[in-house]
Amino acid sequence: LVSTEGGKLLLELNRLLRPGGYFVWSATPVYRKNEEDSGIWKAMSELTKAMCWKLVTIKKDKLNEVGAAVFQKPTSNRCYNKRTQNKPPLCKESDDPNAAWNVLLEACMHKVPEDSSKRGAVWPKQWPQRLETAPEWLSSQEGVYGKPAEEDFNTDYERWKTIVSKSYLNGMGIDWSSVRNVMDMRAVYGGFAAALKDLKLWVMNVVPIDSADTLPIIYERGLFGMYHDWCESFNTYPRTYDLLHADHLFSALKKRCNLISVMAEVDRILRPQGTFIVRDDVETVGEVERMAKSMKWEVRMTYSKDNEGLLSVQKTFWRPKEAETIKSAIA
Repeated sequence: LVSTEGGKLLLELNRLLRPGGYFVWSATPVYRKNEEDSGIWKAMSELTKAMCWKLVTIKKDKLNEVGAAVFQKPTSNRCYNKRTQNKPPLCKESDDPNAAWNVLLEACMHKVPEDSSKRGAVWPKQWPQRLETAPEWLSSQEGVYGKPAEEDFNTDYERWKTIVSKSYLNGMGIDWSSVRNVMDMRAVYGGFAAALKDLKLWVMNVVPIDSADTLPIIYERGLFGMYHDWCESFNTYPRTYDLLHADHLFSALKKRCNLISVMAEVDRILRPQGTFIVRDDVETVGEVERMAKSMKWEVRMTYSKDNEGLLSVQKTFWRPKEAETIKSAIA
């Protein structure tokens, strides 16, 4: 953390942390006193102090003597302004503190936002209130669907609560007791994941790179999330997810890439007997259904109204004979 150029890795952690957030460091320099570890601890202490991090506590396990140090990021710029040396330096005003996709590591720190209308200035409510409440800083922004962002947020949440309770939980024949790993392939505000909060599962909320940048809202709600370009492969182990959910994703994707390739990636990510739910315009849903049938997936439900379609399919254990032949040859 401290040996990289200018402490870049630790400064990246500082960028990720919200003001007042904590960093727990469990490593040998915390609890061992040999020459090498002592030198690393000294460098770490000097760098975190220069970064205005507060050392909250050091705790050591009585049984195995492994220890952890807890640091806290400041909640204001008071310490930054009092430093005698601008080292590590504060980032330039032109450096966007909210840039998050394909951004190079920089050996600098952004100032702490102190205006309540800025993201990060106010700590979110306790769980589960934070899941259901629009962040304060949304009030000054326009929403994805054209309304004020706070209204958009609330409308989106109510919509998904209705869809999940009246359709997904009971009307699709999904055995939710067997579902643990879920992915929302186009999450927007994370409303789908929030509507599933009472089930014993977790949801990876994916924000496509060509969509509105709503990932900060997803994290503010206390949910998991990441950016991804669905015209490329998803960085995960095969057969990882029990359920994939795509809301108006494929109609946007087919303007940029081949849907057959995307469906092949869906097949790779989804475990056999897993469920794939697609909501989109009728034409696009029809294309996805034909591709699913070509892979011998079982269509569990289809529905359409006013050019809006819904499809639920279950992946099977089927594989092409060519794949079976290759497998036999390798064996």
